[in-house]
Amino acid sequence: MTGLYYEDLEIGKTIEHERRRTISESDNQRFCDLTMNQQPLHLDSGFAEETQFGERIVNGLYTMSLAVGISIPETTDGTIVANLSYDDVEYPEPVFHGDTIRAQSTATEKRETSDGERGVVTMCVEVFNQHDDLVCSFDRTVLSRKREHADSQSDT
Repeated sequence: MTGLYYEDLEIGKTIEHERRRTISESDNQRFCDLTMNQQPLHLDSGFAEETQFGERIVNGLYTMSLAVGISIPETTDGTIVANLSYDDVEYPEPVFHGDTIRAQSTATEKRETSDGERGVVTMCVEVFNQHDDLVCSFDRTVLSRKREHADSQSDT
């Protein structure tokens, strides 16, 4: 377990996630197939060439999902009860096949639950490409374990 407990997630502290991922055409195709999203902007090069982007773009939900996965080891691996919500999702720039993305997470809000045994933490996750362009941002809210109660919490 490498994640952080409620007590360890400091408001305003940014965690730079070291893992990166270069997104391939195959990654995008498989994600679209698995989710049954056949949007031609993601899959049809002829269609995409006629758009403002000039080429296919990576499915935004894949970019967001990948960012969550990249962030888990340093934030919530083994230390949360559940993800509660994803809010305020934005895609200021497109992601293309061959782009390498990285992510960072900043705790923006936290509060204890009414029983005092857990905490609710909101983190702003920002996703950048290899040019350091912001390509996605969202708030991720989790129900986090507190260190002192970790052994007694068996729910996941």
